Amino acid sequence: MTIEGTRLAFVGCGTVTSNDKAGLAERLRQLHDGLAAVLRELSPVEVAVEETFVNKDAQATLKLGHARGIALLVPALAGLPVAEYAANLVKKTVVGAGHAEKRQIHAIVRVLLPKADPASDDAADALAIAITHAHHRKARALAAAH
Repeated sequence: MTIEGTRLAFVGCGTVTSNDKAGLAERLRQLHDGLAAVLRELSPVEVAVEETFVNKDAQATLKLGHARGIALLVPALAGLPVAEYAANLVKKTVVGAGHAEKRQIHAIVRVLLPKADPASDDAADALAIAITHAHHRKARALAAAH
């Protein structure tokens, strides 16, 4: 997604996956390589990532934390600034309510980015995070300057 003034423009979206039959280290390498390929292809100037939420399933939360570490590391290694946003802030920014459902997020993303056709909830969530970053990036830059 790009932003010019207050206009958002869809660039692309997708999902980076790993082989669920592979070991953890191999799966993390696959995520690393997939994200690095996206950065090479799209040449972003900044990145936004959702903050980790704690799940009732400790193992799932830990695995998510590993994957999120890769999502933070890859752009950092490329020298890109990385912003992080809480899931409730993303939902509130995009839908107007902090406890929105996936289908609501998906629908609003399509309204805000009509050329986007996210094939999965994960892709729609990523676009929602990008939209949130577009709305909050100036405030973050001002806060960082002081």
